[in-house]
Amino acid sequence: MILLDENFPESQHQLLRSWRIRPQQIGYEIGRKGMQDEEIIPFLHQLRRPTFFTLDDDFDRRELCHAGYCLVFINAGQYEAASFVRRVLRHKQFNTQAKRMGAVMRVSHTGIIVWYLHAEEEVFVEWRD
Repeated sequence: MILLDENFPESQHQLLRSWRIRPQQIGYEIGRKGMQDEEIIPFLHQLRRPTFFTLDDDFDRRELCHAGYCLVFINAGQYEAASFVRRVLRHKQFNTQAKRMGAVMRVSHTGIIVWYLHAEEEVFVEWRD
């Protein structure tokens, strides 16, 4: 399940749909409108292996690693969000749900910084061209 935070611009959600990526957005298709950050993690535990994309850096924390979900913080402009979602989902190291589980990622123009569950250090992954 691909899940978008409520703060994703509608234009970016529609762009993803035009690329045949079918995310669900909190407050619209799933969950409830106005969910607070502290409510999102327990909500993710109720879902089946979601990958949660957000523009909120509150989710860029190592201690949030969990085997049941993946968190992706997009550290870029809000109108670039859809392209980063697609890039992560197409990257050979993250192109399946199983490869993403247990990770907290920070994606930006320079690459992907990943904390894996039980890892001692973060890992830097370059974008492939």
